[in-house]
Amino acid sequence: MPEPVRVGFLKLGNIGTSPLAEFLLDERAEREDVSVRSVGSGSKIGVTDAEEVASKLLEFKPQVAIVVSPNAALPGPTRAREIIAGAGVPTIVVSDGPTRKVLKQLDDGGFGYVIVEGDPMIGARREFLDPEEMALFNSDVIRVLSVTGALRVVAEEIDKVVDAVKRGERPALPRTIVDKERAAEAAGFSNPYAKAKAIAAYEICCRVAAITTEACFVVKEWERYTALVAAGHEMMRTASKLADEAREIEKGGDAVLRTPHFDDGTALQKRKLLEKPRR
Repeated sequence: MPEPVRVGFLKLGNIGTSPLAEFLLDERAEREDVSVRSVGSGSKIGVTDAEEVASKLLEFKPQVAIVVSPNAALPGPTRAREIIAGAGVPTIVVSDGPTRKVLKQLDDGGFGYVIVEGDPMIGARREFLDPEEMALFNSDVIRVLSVTGALRVVAEEIDKVVDAVKRGERPALPRTIVDKERAAEAAGFSNPYAKAKAIAAYEICCRVAAITTEACFVVKEWERYTALVAAGHEMMRTASKLADEAREIEKGGDAVLRTPHFDDGTALQKRKLLEKPRR
C-alpha cells in the first residue's frame, strides 16, 4: 500500500465538533491509508497560541490540515490558517455559525470550510459555567451533532479531500454549510418522524447559539445574563433528548444507517444490525 496521507488537526479553543474530529476518520484505529496528528491550545485561541500550535503541526508535514475552532474570524484562528496555508498545505476550516461573516475571505484565500451551524456557543459566564456544566453541555452537543448527521458531513468532506490526495490530485476543498436539512440528509433517516425530531433538535441548537451569544456579549446585568445562559443550556439538553428519541425510532425499525471505514479508507454501509457492512 502507498504511504498513508498525513492529516493534521489544529484545535484552538473548543466547539462541539472539536473533541472527536480526528476520530471521525478512523473510528476503529484500523485505517492504513491515513496518518493523523492533532495539536491543540486548550481553551485559549489567541494569536500567540495559534502561532505555537501551527508551527508544531507543520513539523508533522501534513498533506491536509484541518483547523477546528470557534469563530474563525477571530485573530487567532485567522493566524493559524495563514501559517499553515502559507506552507502550501491545503487547509480546511471547521467552525461554527459566526464564521459565516468571513466566508468571502475564506473563498478568496483558497481555504476550504465546513461550517456547522448547529454547533452552539457555550454559556460562558462565571456565575453559571463551571467544569461540570461545561462537560455536560459538550456531551449534549456531541450527541445532537452525531445523531442529526452533522458530524457525518464533516467526516465525508474530509474523506473526499483525503481520497483526492491518495490519487495524487490537488484536492477540491469543501465549501459546505451544514444547516438542518444538509445534516438530516447525511444522517439518512428511514423514518420521517425520526428525521423530523432530528431537524427539530438541530434547529434548537441554532437557537442556543443565538441566546448564549446574546448573554455573553450583549446583556450586561448579571442576573439577566445568568438566566439566559441557563436557558440556553436547558434548550441544549432538550435538543439532546430529541436527538436520542430520533435514534431510538431508527433502532426500533432496525434501520440505523452505519458507515464504518474499511482498512483502505472506503466508507462501507449497512442498515440492519445483523448484517455485514458492504461497499
